[in-house]
Amino acid sequence: MAMSGETLRPGEVKVAAPPSADAALQFIGTIRTPWTRREDCPRQGRQDGPECRIELNPVWHPALEGLEDYETIEVLYWLDRSRRDLVRQSPRSDGSTIGTFALRSPVRPNPIGTSLVRLVRIEGGTLIVCGLDCLDDTPLIDLKPDRCAFTPMAPPKP
Repeated sequence: MAMSGETLRPGEVKVAAPPSADAALQFIGTIRTPWTRREDCPRQGRQDGPECRIELNPVWHPALEGLEDYETIEVLYWLDRSRRDLVRQSPRSDGSTIGTFALRSPVRPNPIGTSLVRLVRIEGGTLIVCGLDCLDDTPLIDLKPDRCAFTPMAPPKP
């Protein structure tokens, strides 16, 4: 159902969403990986790494349409078991420190993880991918085509 004054294009489908000023996240699924302990998790995912599963909540299954056209997708996830209180960190444990925003560390004020993964296949509402670097049972925030492979078609000029 469209909001007052909102027009949906043919074929568009929407679900109930929080107000745009609400910064709360709505997890859209769960990521399944072989890693249950942070020390076993790879520091950065590799696209030749093990197959992992991204299980979408059923309401979001129709949102996968067209994603199979991309070899690489970006996965955004909530690092729910990460600390959120370090401004400076010592990533190599060598005594030197650097600012949190200069690192890809999972320890950050808003622990949002992102990985570019290779899309192996889609099975119903489950994506099989390679290249993740998060723990099993990590909440999924969003999926996007790789920005380098996504070129929207501009409408013709009048």
